[in-house]
Amino acid sequence: MKKIILLAVIMMIVPNLTRAANAPVAPNGIALISGYRSWEAIAPSYRADKNHIRIIFGNAITIKAMKEKIRPFPDGSVMAKVAWNKTTHPKFSVATVPGTFSQVEFMVKDSIKYRETGGWGFARFVGNELKPYGKSASFVQECFGCHQPVKGNDYVFTSFATVP
Repeated sequence: MKKIILLAVIMMIVPNLTRAANAPVAPNGIALISGYRSWEAIAPSYRADKNHIRIIFGNAITIKAMKEKIRPFPDGSVMAKVAWNKTTHPKFSVATVPGTFSQVEFMVKDSIKYRETGGWGFARFVGNELKPYGKSASFVQECFGCHQPVKGNDYVFTSFATVP
């Protein structure tokens, strides 16, 4: 009976981590996760050094943890950060809008598998070709290094954007 319950719980989590056939795979083994575009948006962001406009999405586990302010995030939490190069609107130059697609990045919580990087696995897929970023699995140290300032928030910069 316990095995059946465990299998049911896993089946609720696994669809969030399914990959499309022939999906690209990052050097650390994380594949491009299908379906992330249907996840709930957490917040927009802007990264000035990259000139990226971004939207951060979360799977159901992440959204629940965000809403309930659960830290550390539970295993199975996944965030997708979609980035576009910023541009100005051609008919209204004071409006900044998304330009060309730049990349999609994922943070996957597995406290055992990714113990060396705070419990998070990182992956990045660049350009319209969704080319996996990094020459080897060690690329994650670059990602993890940037997340050090928010160690106290389980290495996550993002929180829900407030709307009155």
